[in-house]
Amino acid sequence: MLLLKDDPAAVQALKRPLSVAVEFAKTSGVVDSLEGAVHFRAGDALLTGVQGERWVIQRHKFEQSYTPVEPTINGKDGFYIKKPMLVWAKRLTQNISVAVGWQNDPLSGVSGDWLLQYGSDDFGIIQHDIFIKTYDILSAKKPS
Repeated sequence: MLLLKDDPAAVQALKRPLSVAVEFAKTSGVVDSLEGAVHFRAGDALLTGVQGERWVIQRHKFEQSYTPVEPTINGKDGFYIKKPMLVWAKRLTQNISVAVGWQNDPLSGVSGDWLLQYGSDDFGIIQHDIFIKTYDILSAKKPS
């Protein structure tokens, strides 16, 4: 099992509290993210980020990770910010593909992108320019 916390090239990062547009899927479908096509189910959260990039989060994970920005009502379409959460991140030096855990849809990253690990089998890939705008690197060296 791949664990970025064990990789000496990985860093800890924290998502900045930037608001993102969220709509909750009425039906199942596919989002064409920058890193690949990802299937979603009715009720999943469809997010649009700072550069118009789109991604999907399962509803239960979204509810644990995001909070509404007033006047948005929790659970309704609107603007949300991510709750503070440390992640492990590694800048890619080669092209890779990782599966989105709940759908096994492959996300593709190229050298220069960032691989993020949210949980033991929960990965994401973010283009470098978006990562720099949306995350703060907290440590260039892992704590002992």
